Amino acid sequence: METPRAKKRLGQHFLTDARLLGRIADTLGATRDDTVIEIGPGRGALTAQLLERAGRVIAIELDRDLIPLLRERWKDEPRFTLIEGDVLEQDLAALAGGPYLLAGNVPYNITTPILFHAMRRPRPARAVYLVQKEVADRIVAPPDGDDYGALSVNVQALARAELLFGVAARAFKPPPKVESAVVRITPRTDPVVREDEEEPFRLLVQGAFGLRRKQLRRVLRTLWSLDAEQADAVLARAGLSGDVRPEVLGAEAFAALLRARSTVG
Repeated sequence: METPRAKKRLGQHFLTDARLLGRIADTLGATRDDTVIEIGPGRGALTAQLLERAGRVIAIELDRDLIPLLRERWKDEPRFTLIEGDVLEQDLAALAGGPYLLAGNVPYNITTPILFHAMRRPRPARAVYLVQKEVADRIVAPPDGDDYGALSVNVQALARAELLFGVAARAFKPPPKVESAVVRITPRTDPVVREDEEEPFRLLVQGAFGLRRKQLRRVLRTLWSLDAEQADAVLARAGLSGDVRPEVLGAEAFAALLRARSTVG
C-alpha cells in the first residue's frame, strides 16, 4: 500500500524518530490498565508506541487517505479502535467509556481549539501533546511574561502544565518551519473555577486579553458595560487595582473578578 503524502492543508508533519516517539509515549505514563485516545495518528508511528504501553488505543483521524493504511496495519489488533472524523466533533470521554489519557501530534493550524476541546469535563487524567514551541511557551508562561496570554490563563486555571522537551524541525517529514515541543497537561485537583464558571471565565479571560494594553478598570467597563462606580466596586470586591493590565493577573485574580461581578448590580 502506497504511503500517503503529508497534506499541507491539514497541517501534517509526521514525526519519524523512534527514540523521540518512545520518549513521548513514556511521558504519558500509560499502563495496560489505561485507555489512550490519540489525536491524529497519521501513519501510526506514535500509535505503535502507545500500543506497546497501553491497554487500549482509540485513534481519531481526519485524513481519509490515511484510514486504509491504519486499518490494514492493525486489522488483527483488538486493542486498537480507529475513529474517522474531526476530533473537535468527538465526545472524547464517551469514546473512552471511562477514565482515559490523551496524546497527539496536534496540527499546528488548530492547536488551540483542540486544547480547549480536550479541557471539557470529564477531562483526561493526563494529556501529552506535541505542539509548536511557541504554543508550548504560551501554555506554561507565568503572569507578566512575554508569552503570557489567554491560553496560559485558561489552561493554568484548570490544569498543571509542563513543558517537557523540545523537538527539532528536522525530526519531522516534511520538516515544519518552526520548532516543536512536548507539553504535559494534568488536571488540577483544585481548579480555580467551578464547572459552572468555566465558560464565563473563558470569555472573561479572552475578552480581557483582547484589551491587554488597557488598564483593568477600562477593560471591565468595556466587557461588562459598567459605569465607573460599578467597575470600581468590582475591583474593590476582587481586591485588585484598576490601574494594572490583564497581562499581570494570574488565574486566581480573574476568578476573583468573575465572582465579584456577580455581586455588583
